Amino acid sequence: MTERELSPLDRLLAGANKALQTLDAGHREPHRPNPAPPSSAESELDDAERRHVAGLMRVNHAGEVCAQALYEGQALTARDPRIREAMQRAASEETDHLAWCEDRLRELDARTTVLNPLWYGLSLGVGALAGIAGDRWSLGFVAETERQVCRHLEEHLRQLPEDDERTRAILEKMHADEAGHATTAVEEGAAELPLPVRHAMSLVSKLMTRTSYHV
Repeated sequence: MTERELSPLDRLLAGANKALQTLDAGHREPHRPNPAPPSSAESELDDAERRHVAGLMRVNHAGEVCAQALYEGQALTARDPRIREAMQRAASEETDHLAWCEDRLRELDARTTVLNPLWYGLSLGVGALAGIAGDRWSLGFVAETERQVCRHLEEHLRQLPEDDERTRAILEKMHADEAGHATTAVEEGAAELPLPVRHAMSLVSKLMTRTSYHV
């Protein structure tokens, strides 16, 4: 049986449902198990370390919210069904990242940033515009976004307390996934974004990082 083509209203409703699911920092079920080792393997963090790790994980969670919105926006406007499916597969892996970050924040007795609805809305719009520009540019946006995310994760890994094995395992797995998304985008024909666009993306990313760390 041929799959029914979704109407614009169907896609709008599906997108609204996706947004609600993404922004609900409840007990979501990941597709893959949390890569963190058992709690018994972790040494006790002092108050300052706990606050810092919580801030880092709040930033990473916000980044995953942005990724969900970007992929959703790009899937909505992608011309090639194969590209749309690739975006949706990547979004599924990002859902795992959301769940893992939320698990770690709960363990640290910390919350997600209150700015997530803002980040989601902005990222959805940017993703849709990238898709409208064409699939090669949309893929280029994915590749550059994931490269910048990998650099952020590498910096966070350097800042972790040496014995925080649980957070480290989560971030290392996230890094591997994000690098894979960048590679896939390039293999699918991603265009290289102009330098001013890459710089603008970096500036926006720094703004998101600095604000989400605290609030």
